[in-house]
Amino acid sequence: MSFGPSSSSFCSNTFFWLRIRSNWGLVALLSQIRGLNDISLFRDDTFNMKIVRWMIEAVFFLFFYHRYFQAGGSPEHVIQLLSENYSAVAQTVNLLAEWLIQMGVEPAQVQERVENHLKSLLIKHFDPQKADSIFTVEGETPAWLEQMIAHTTWRDLFYKLAEAHPDCLMLNFTVKKLGIGAVLCVVLISDAGYQGEITSVSTACQQLEVFSRVLRTSLATLLDGGEENLEKNLPEFAKMVCHGEHTYLFAQAMMSILAQEEQGGSAMRRIGQEVQKSAHQRGHDASQITLALGTAAAYPRACQALGAMLSKGALNPADITVLFKMFSSMDPPPVELIRVPAFLDLFMQSLFKPGSKINQDHKHKYIHILAYAASVVETWKKNKRVNINKDELKSTSKAIETVHNLCCNENKGATELVAELSTLYQCIRFPVVAMGVLKWVDWTVSEPRYFQLQTDHTPVHLALLDEICTCHQLLHPQVLQLLIKLFETEHSQLDVMEQLELKKTLLDRMVHLLSRGYVLPVVSYIRKCLEKLNTDISLIRYFVTEVLDVIAPPYTSDFVQLFLPILENDSIAGTIRTEGEHDPVAEFIGKFHFYVKSQAKCTNNHVSTQNKISSTD
Repeated sequence: MSFGPSSSSFCSNTFFWLRIRSNWGLVALLSQIRGLNDISLFRDDTFNMKIVRWMIEAVFFLFFYHRYFQAGGSPEHVIQLLSENYSAVAQTVNLLAEWLIQMGVEPAQVQERVENHLKSLLIKHFDPQKADSIFTVEGETPAWLEQMIAHTTWRDLFYKLAEAHPDCLMLNFTVKKLGIGAVLCVVLISDAGYQGEITSVSTACQQLEVFSRVLRTSLATLLDGGEENLEKNLPEFAKMVCHGEHTYLFAQAMMSILAQEEQGGSAMRRIGQEVQKSAHQRGHDASQITLALGTAAAYPRACQALGAMLSKGALNPADITVLFKMFSSMDPPPVELIRVPAFLDLFMQSLFKPGSKINQDHKHKYIHILAYAASVVETWKKNKRVNINKDELKSTSKAIETVHNLCCNENKGATELVAELSTLYQCIRFPVVAMGVLKWVDWTVSEPRYFQLQTDHTPVHLALLDEICTCHQLLHPQVLQLLIKLFETEHSQLDVMEQLELKKTLLDRMVHLLSRGYVLPVVSYIRKCLEKLNTDISLIRYFVTEVLDVIAPPYTSDFVQLFLPILENDSIAGTIRTEGEHDPVAEFIGKFHFYVKSQAKCTNNHVSTQNKISSTD
């Protein structure tokens, strides 16, 4: 029976590893066999079991077979031992794989299935002590180890084993080999870019040469991929950096230096701040490192005040007064000193969280420091500050105070807020106020009884989200995150129809967010809802109908790839299509195909023109 076109690669890449286990014990077994001239030892049942266990390799079987007959053994005994003890694991898997391929399963899928099952067995039964004995027994790096790390599947196996067994010598060596390349390899593995795969391996964080290369590769990936790539890879990167104090300090020191560069410096500062935020969320107090790497060392009083508040996770009037005096002076410290994300979050909680209490005698100090951090612009030349622009400081302070009084006034309900909407809309134009309002809306609508007490179709708090989306593009991700959280929350206090109406209101907010330019993330989320089958299909139809009313060509290919499958779904399009002149589904598909043909025609004309120019030349 023929295994198929991929038979050789399948066997060499998969079943070779099924025989690794026997190779590990080979040296010990040979040391017992050499020099035997007496059949007595071969009559020992335990020893016979050892022989049969390692007979899986044909070359070793011939070796034992020859020595066995020299010592006077009989063929019948050999046949009996093989028939009773040989399990033929590799051959059985090979046979089953052939059957699957004969039944129509793709060879690549069969190989993946076998490799994944084998990988799970190795993880389950891995013994670090036996693995470490490889180096003591063989005295050098095994050839099969070098072959394993050339394949993605087995590299992933080593990463997972290294996470579970960080003290294993063999795994540490292997991960180091993967990270920095070993001289025993003909082609250095690290030059192939594999160090980018080990961002989640804690073992790599214990070796400076590995960690530095992984850090460099990870930073390059984060910088080159844009916002979407940053959101995807940042959690693993932050996990690696926050592995320990030594990794956090090393990484933040490197990012602090790179943040001073003109090209890419702001993006690097953003990554460093995101890692600071992640460390804070994990319960780590990295405030002293943050201050030490900044400009706080030159201002010991400010450093002491900041450090105390960051460590306790709360603002206090005494330390706020110290900072207020410094940043109200004629020669204030650099504004960068108070632009620490964790520090600014404390102001959001103090000034915009419902129920928060601030001493009225010190409230203006809180507002001044937050407004200073958000609005003041400094000009530096050759590490010397040459100008401080405070043009927007007064207006920002006034806007913060106005919204604070409206949001934190317990006597103002939804009806009173409607009368103040114009004022809120004016103040939301300030980015720091918009962030504060977004936080306030999140805290307010997350109350279990909030929607139960609402009588308006669109609560005023959700209407404010529309204005935030309109004014501040950078807040689009946070707004969508809040809408998704509310959309997926089970509002058990509402009846079924009320829940559907609420979710339609939230979908209206998503459509508005889409209309303001945040298209792909919104459509991608609805696409996932359709694929997971965890959302009422009528809600998805409602979303599609609303989107068709606000969009018009030209359409990007990314949008079409996400939206067209939703539209062509029978459960969606079947009920949206209408008989008559106006059919929104048919119109969209028709416009899409017309647009595609126009683009293709333009491309062909461009190519034709280029060919004519080339022939003329």
